[in-house]
Amino acid sequence: MTQLRVMQSFRAPRPTTNPYITMLDRALGDSGEVLHLRFDWRRALVGDYDVFHWHWPEGKLHGSTWWRTAGKTALTAALWLRLRLSHRIAVVRTVHNVELPDDGRLRRALLARIERDADLLIALNSETQLDGRPHARIPHGHYRDWYAGQPRAQRVRGRISAFGGVRRYKNVGVLVDAYADASSHRADLSLEIGGRPSTPELAETLQQRAESLPNVDMRLRFLPDDELVRLATQSELVVLAYRFMHNSGSVLAALSLDRPVLVPRNPVNEALALEVGDAWVHMYDGELRGDQLLAALAGVEAIPAGAQPDLTLREWARTAADHADAYRRAVEIKRAQA
Repeated sequence: MTQLRVMQSFRAPRPTTNPYITMLDRALGDSGEVLHLRFDWRRALVGDYDVFHWHWPEGKLHGSTWWRTAGKTALTAALWLRLRLSHRIAVVRTVHNVELPDDGRLRRALLARIERDADLLIALNSETQLDGRPHARIPHGHYRDWYAGQPRAQRVRGRISAFGGVRRYKNVGVLVDAYADASSHRADLSLEIGGRPSTPELAETLQQRAESLPNVDMRLRFLPDDELVRLATQSELVVLAYRFMHNSGSVLAALSLDRPVLVPRNPVNEALALEVGDAWVHMYDGELRGDQLLAALAGVEAIPAGAQPDLTLREWARTAADHADAYRRAVEIKRAQA
């Protein structure tokens, strides 16, 4: 079988690169099933390859100044046009987010065309709506290997944590309010929140809401892996009180560190509970309240020491093989259309 040449939309990963990209890069490079090519503008625009794989195409549209942004937008438009006119190069796009970002009329229109012209979509869960288009469902791989070298901390009774980028839709303020209510009924509770806020105003608002509460520690900055692992593994429960949750790396990070999560009830999280074990995925309805926090904490006490959630479907070797199958199918679709 001829080895396909597959160019990703990401360059060589850096320490601050999304771990999903770093682990996918490593898995594809190790698998040997495809010739794995990292992104290069010259090769993308005029080079020879069989498949182009988009991840977060909006990341290609912005530079540090307005003229760099304009230049990158023009280059991305040229790449889209090359791929659209090609009768040979198949285009694959992973649906990381359900909706396009609000990124200005011109850039949003370009992103819509990139999405429309993909020959095959990759969904990370069974609930992503793809409107009958050719697709593959490949679950987000786990983080066990990613965090393997980091020491674990001793679990602290009553400790609740939340981590990841702090944005308004992640409802961290609601978690703080629920903790305020829960801590008034149980004195041994503590709360630790870690992650970089999207705005200084959000950070200030959170600190004001928490300043009068007992046993709250806020680390409102980017957390390196060792701090994240310490924060997560000290907790009895990781709480992610998002308004909307579809594909969450933080949920998988917590489960990969053998910590149960409390998340909003929706079809994605219900399917995850069936997959990994419902002892590990606790859900709440409506907006998070203090009594729901206390109920979830009581539920996780039954998990025996040393137990792990079942992440078999999320092994990275399997993920790489499934991507290779998706690339081959995309090429078949493209050439059948041609």
